[in-house]
Amino acid sequence: QVQLAESGGGVVQAGGSLRLSCEASFSIFSGNTMGWHRQTLGKQRELVAVISTGGITNYAGSVKCRFTISRDNAKNTVYLQMDSLRPEDTGNYYCNAGGWISGPLLPWGQGTQVTVSS
Repeated sequence: QVQLAESGGGVVQAGGSLRLSCEASFSIFSGNTMGWHRQTLGKQRELVAVISTGGITNYAGSVKCRFTISRDNAKNTVYLQMDSLRPEDTGNYYCNAGGWISGPLLPWGQGTQVTVSS
């Protein structure tokens, strides 16, 4: 039973933009802070952006002012708009319920691959 479905990744040149989407089942989405995580080459998976049920957002320093997280509660979907992409942003991106303190609450989905060429 798929609970998290990420999409929107691709190959983009440095400086470009991508918009990721993550559709979650209602039971997950409703009432939960949602976050985007990424795993880049040689590094552990890290949380890069979170959004509360009320729309309050927070970002890791490495993506602040370049990435924007948003959610559409009617569609049970969370988005990650990524601008000014850099080669070091290359990696697999995942969404999950939970925030900085709780950490990820659910089994990971497949993720979506982002590749930024220099």
